[in-house]
Amino acid sequence: MGKIIFYEDRNFQGRHYECSSDCADLSPFFSRCNSIRVESDWWVVYEKPNYMGYQYVLSRGEYPDYQRWMGFNECIRSCRSYPHSRGGSYKMRIYERPDFGGQMMEFMDDCPSVYDRFRYRDIHSCQVMDGYWIFYEHPNYRGQQYFLRPGEYRRYSDWGGFNSTIGSFRRMRDF
Repeated sequence: MGKIIFYEDRNFQGRHYECSSDCADLSPFFSRCNSIRVESDWWVVYEKPNYMGYQYVLSRGEYPDYQRWMGFNECIRSCRSYPHSRGGSYKMRIYERPDFGGQMMEFMDDCPSVYDRFRYRDIHSCQVMDGYWIFYEHPNYRGQQYFLRPGEYRRYSDWGGFNSTIGSFRRMRDF
């Protein structure tokens, strides 16, 4: 089982809450979150309850303030745990149109710039065959994050996107 510890203040100070399973509403346990320790597994933490709002993907490590996990503010309201993948196998197809239409490219490794590899910035649908992946709003793994597990994503809204612009993506592994 995974373990994550949320702290109300920066540098692991103040009231804290330890969590070892998915939680749809963290608001009864703390009012704000300014630092996090991930002791095991990967975690996706969300700005709003019920796994909604901005997503932040965290691997094992220490995050002494919310800027370290690329947070926009001190608000974390739900979380999910994902175990490390055993086989290390990764495979994903991205498409330029919704419902797997248009040009398709298959990836098994990280992509620091979608435009450099795909010649455009819009990804309207994708299929994740193996492994967990993270889409980023900007090149070089910056900006808003979107977590993708194996499955079909027929439109960008299926992975929580507000539009189809993706700047980079990478496999979810310790980094």
